[in-house]
Amino acid sequence: MRHRIAVVGGGPAGLTFARVLHRHGHHATVLERDPARDARPPGGTLDLHEGLGQLALDKAGLLAEFQAMARPEGQAMRILDSDGTVLRDWQPRPGERANPEIDRGHLRDLLLGDLDVQWGRGVTRVVPGHRDGVLVHFEDGRQEAFDLVVGADGAWSRVRAAVSPVTPHYTGVTFVETSLDDVDTRHPDLARLVGDGSVAVYGVNRAVVAQRNSGGHVKVYAQFRAPLDPPSAPDPTPDLGPAPSDAEAVLAGLLALFDGWADPVLDLLRRGTAFVRRPLHVLPVGHTWTHTRGVTLLGDAAHLMPPLGAGANLAMLEGAELAEAIAASPDPAELDAAVRAFEEHSWARAARWAELTAAGLERLVSPNPADALALFDNLQPH
Repeated sequence: MRHRIAVVGGGPAGLTFARVLHRHGHHATVLERDPARDARPPGGTLDLHEGLGQLALDKAGLLAEFQAMARPEGQAMRILDSDGTVLRDWQPRPGERANPEIDRGHLRDLLLGDLDVQWGRGVTRVVPGHRDGVLVHFEDGRQEAFDLVVGADGAWSRVRAAVSPVTPHYTGVTFVETSLDDVDTRHPDLARLVGDGSVAVYGVNRAVVAQRNSGGHVKVYAQFRAPLDPPSAPDPTPDLGPAPSDAEAVLAGLLALFDGWADPVLDLLRRGTAFVRRPLHVLPVGHTWTHTRGVTLLGDAAHLMPPLGAGANLAMLEGAELAEAIAASPDPAELDAAVRAFEEHSWARAARWAELTAAGLERLVSPNPADALALFDNLQPH
């Protein structure tokens, strides 16, 4: 008897789970609220770590394909002082494959393949304990029952409420994102500044970070400590962008915030095409939930943490491990035990990463810019 399995969310966690399950001859229905795969921009770039995201892709049988499209040169990292002085300039060694970069859109396409994704299936709530299994309620008023519902639906997860009352809280740090397109042709000076990977500039409680994506695209992030604006309850839509007509006002505010910084750094903001505000929210370090038959969580839905390179990697590995545990437990009577064992294993590991990334954010957006430099010095030789 086959398990009826749904995974809510078509991000890295949900797709890796479905892909590994598919590789083992089992089926999972991916429920994604976006109406189509290209309904919105897929986001920036990810560095996939050897023991985390790359391991997950290996479990999915996709590691060779990933290596063919990844950008190992994207591991380069340059750190500047606010006056433009180069403080560090790390370049990857020949053949270095510890943390190569891949655009989120390319990773999504790699994982999607021929998976069964139901687009435009927004989930409103999940109700365990029904006689026919776990009931999934959809935005269109319909409902469907499954033996297992895996919540991989991100920070503002609708599945999480079935197992935990906890919701994300604001870290005190906000990112404002902008982009540069065709940077090598249109902005060759900034292309040289960013290099093949990333450039970061750290000041007092603020930073500017620019990261190269493929195709001459660069993402730029202004990072700073500020009250939540508006200071209302967390919004379930994480991208709180100003209207295009407000772009000039947003830029003026950023330039005032970074007043006195070197012109090349400020040009990363001045030449941006649009601005999106992203207040950083997290779940409590060590977040767990009461084990509930038929429902579990992956990735940001389980342990939302600061975006310092661990979250997506950990989410993908969790998805792969849960899929392997389910594939090894074909008897319906074994499914619940397999999920419970996975949860207990993943909680401890996620708590360690959540603690590390929380401490990292404190040092990267810090009253003392030297804290950020010291953090990177601990990670890379100089």
